[in-house]
Amino acid sequence: MFKVTEAALVSIRDYLDKNKVEDPIRVVLENGCAGANLVLTLDGQRDGDRIFREGDITFLVEPSVLELTGEIRVDFVKPSSGGCGCGGGGFKVVSEKQLTGGGCGSSCATGSCGC
Repeated sequence: MFKVTEAALVSIRDYLDKNKVEDPIRVVLENGCAGANLVLTLDGQRDGDRIFREGDITFLVEPSVLELTGEIRVDFVKPSSGGCGCGGGGFKVVSEKQLTGGGCGSSCATGSCGC
């Protein structure tokens, strides 16, 4: 239901240690111009949260988000050179189910940037 790659765990642990942060990581479903996306944010635990522990890192997901996404996978991708910027590095949070919503017609989700 929830998977985190070793690369993501190392990057998250590095960030948390450097910034002396102990807060859990929340997976949030955001709806924007490029459509629906899963993102990571620091947050406290709320009633009803599903809790996933990977090593000493705690991840939180609202049950309603899990219903829409199915299995969530968190990865960290190193930056690649070239392109329009859509292939940059960073955290990649994906779901087994296709997310819908948003879309203004001029984003990487629509292919208009050449990706």
